[in-house]
Amino acid sequence: MKIRPGAVILSLFLGGLPAGALQTQPNVLFIVVDDLNDWVGCLGGHPLVKTPHIDALAQRGVVFTNAHCQAPLCNPSRTSVFLGKRPETTGVYGLQPWFRDVPELRELISLPQYFSRNGYRTLATGKVFHGRFGFRKVDREFDLTGPGYDDGPYPEERLAKLPGRQNRGNDWGVIEGRNEERGDWKVASWAVERLKSLPPEPVFLSVGIRLPHVPLFATREWFDLYPDDESVLPFIRRDDREDTPLFSWYLHWRLPEHRREFLERARQWQGQVRAYLACISFLDAQVGRVLGALRAAELEENTVVVLWSDHGWHLGEKGVTGKNTLWEESTRVPLIFAGPGVTPGLSSATPVELLDIYPTLLDLCGLPARDDALDGISLRAMLEPGGVSRVRPARTTAGPGNQAVRGERFRFIRYADGSEEFYDLSEDPHEWVNLVEREELAPVIENYRKWISRTFAPPVRGSAGRVLEWKGGRPIWEGREIPAGAPIPGLERGDR
Repeated sequence: MKIRPGAVILSLFLGGLPAGALQTQPNVLFIVVDDLNDWVGCLGGHPLVKTPHIDALAQRGVVFTNAHCQAPLCNPSRTSVFLGKRPETTGVYGLQPWFRDVPELRELISLPQYFSRNGYRTLATGKVFHGRFGFRKVDREFDLTGPGYDDGPYPEERLAKLPGRQNRGNDWGVIEGRNEERGDWKVASWAVERLKSLPPEPVFLSVGIRLPHVPLFATREWFDLYPDDESVLPFIRRDDREDTPLFSWYLHWRLPEHRREFLERARQWQGQVRAYLACISFLDAQVGRVLGALRAAELEENTVVVLWSDHGWHLGEKGVTGKNTLWEESTRVPLIFAGPGVTPGLSSATPVELLDIYPTLLDLCGLPARDDALDGISLRAMLEPGGVSRVRPARTTAGPGNQAVRGERFRFIRYADGSEEFYDLSEDPHEWVNLVEREELAPVIENYRKWISRTFAPPVRGSAGRVLEWKGGRPIWEGREIPAGAPIPGLERGDR
């Protein structure tokens, strides 16, 4: 039954009904984190990281330790999750456009819209879609929205001292003030208040946490959790890129993120890594506040919780910081389910995709399946002991023709120019040695090649921001051809 939005808002402000009253289907708490890689305790991505609240959620549910995004970039990744379609299906590869501005995609039913059409009240706060999409006055993705994307107040001057002109948003350091002034705190607070008094219908509540997206600002208490020394740095190999194709550089050609060598020369690499860790612990605390409110409202038993990140993030591995690559640091993400229909304390190393969230939530909540419209697979069977595992590898796409295929043991990468990489992560978890020329692995590599998508939709009209194309045998980065023999930006001089 469709209830007028005004009635929902009135119910929220007047106190609603007792938790669980009149509900026959579970609520959904949908937590999405921005730029969070596998540096989470339950994933073992960094030995020093402190994420007690996310780890507790993993213990209360199922954690997928081999989950991967469909695109190593915010807008295409989130578009893929919310539409249930791969980037090579939609043609959304860049930071622009918003998919509702694409005529061919405008009428597709997003995940929250489908829940709304099936009797749920949909609420959202924070960075859920890319940027402020979904929160504008003209957007109709949710029934009720709270605070949207918010970096929080910037310091008057840059905190990270770097030579040359720098992107103002790509900064990090200890910031003055109170935690309550930060954008993610306000987002969590709005969600906490909504959980205190829900409407009678089941609720789909989306909570988007911006950190650890740059700028990496946090108050002193979060930095104090981590030593200010080299122990925070990830393991690297300085000749790591010698056996990777030149085309691998084109995926992250000219970006505001820095090359590791530049940060090392400026003596800022350690500071950036420590700031990233500090921001992870701050975001974990906000997740804890929301989960605490869920528990206090006695809603845990009737709420499906899913926590995920849109893509990973390099902190110096492969010589770069940031995303936009097809290696493990950029594609591997947290993915946790908890609540009704989910067995506590399970862990799965089967490769899964963020695409699988849409069909899995429909399955858990008893909503009609959309098998004809979704590219993902329901993971419900894997949320129970002995359930049948997903039977295909995970694929990540970084622009037309560039794709990684991740199995339980191996990663295969094919670039648009035909160059390739192959890694055995059981023996080489850092992906330091490209094995693509090893003859004894030829049959295995050929099997992985078969999973590369056969067709890639061209970039949709209005595509912009980190879009790489291969046209006429030449790489085109953000609309401009990369000249043959061009020096790699950031490596030929002391800046980008």
